[in-house]
Amino acid sequence: MIYDTLIDRIRAAHDAREPLVIRGHGSKDFYGNATAGAVLDTAGLSGIVSYDPRELVLVARAGTALAEIEATLAEHGQMLAFEPPQFDVRGTLGGAVAAGLSGPRRVTAGAVRDFVLGVELVDGTGQRLRFGGRVIKNVAGYDVSRLMVGALGTLGVLTEIALKVLPRPAEELSLQFECGEADAILKMNQWAGQPLPLSATSWHAGLLTVRLSGAHAAVHAAHARLGGEPLAHADEFWARLRDHRAAFFATRHKPLWRIALPSTAPALMACRPELEVEEWIEWGGGLRWIACGAPPERVRNAAHQLGGHATRFSPGSSEAFAPLSPALAAIHRALKQRFDPQGILNRGRMYPDF
Repeated sequence: MIYDTLIDRIRAAHDAREPLVIRGHGSKDFYGNATAGAVLDTAGLSGIVSYDPRELVLVARAGTALAEIEATLAEHGQMLAFEPPQFDVRGTLGGAVAAGLSGPRRVTAGAVRDFVLGVELVDGTGQRLRFGGRVIKNVAGYDVSRLMVGALGTLGVLTEIALKVLPRPAEELSLQFECGEADAILKMNQWAGQPLPLSATSWHAGLLTVRLSGAHAAVHAAHARLGGEPLAHADEFWARLRDHRAAFFATRHKPLWRIALPSTAPALMACRPELEVEEWIEWGGGLRWIACGAPPERVRNAAHQLGGHATRFSPGSSEAFAPLSPALAAIHRALKQRFDPQGILNRGRMYPDF
């Protein structure tokens, strides 16, 4: 019944050319540009449809809470390896896939799109579509389902998602080292090129933290090799970083930016001191969170000069994402026209003109 109601609502909006704002539990309302329109609530599309631990595949409806999924997987010693952020502990699977955000383990385990096997969605005309499959082997050819990862609902309303899951590591140990930013970037890149069971890295305020994951012997051999102080309550540390519950994120007074850079890019605080940034580094140096009050164009230019790009992660922006090149903009418009010809779904959430 809820599918019929959803489809009827979308068809009516399509015919009237009225915009809809897709919302599960609203944990990522801040992400992207502001939108206007009637709220299309997907929280009722909840529940795990199927899960076979032996096949490492889980299928769940889009409104299913990530906490429910992770608790179910934990009972069987498995996990969502891309560690999707929950932010206010109300995040849903649909929101995680639509936002395309991954947590601390992403650099070694892979991103959200690497684990999406298939999706079911309703497009902007009210058609119910299915892409991909429900088994790991069914991944040949052009995978349309992965287009929906990071599309922020602009191409369709996700209703059901099939994911690959992975076993939890036999053992995990987090270590901490006191060092400066430049030294931390050097260490993270050196260690990434060695046969070490690294699964996450973090640097902030003079403290480098690394997580080792794998077999007992491998983890303890790596500890003996690297040294460092074992971190108590490590799971809570990584969860607070993943969900932006650390003080750096929760009490910021400047706009927050998500900077994607080559992992070897130099320290921002050293090479661009005029930006006056506060920084937290993840993903072996490839992800830099900065709190910075400089004009957006200066932040984006700094990221571009270092070989990366910047996304504004604070609410209230009309230009959250870096402008597209003409070629990429044409592809985005063509996809939007195909899946949502009247432009009713999350209008302007990614870019103001579509």
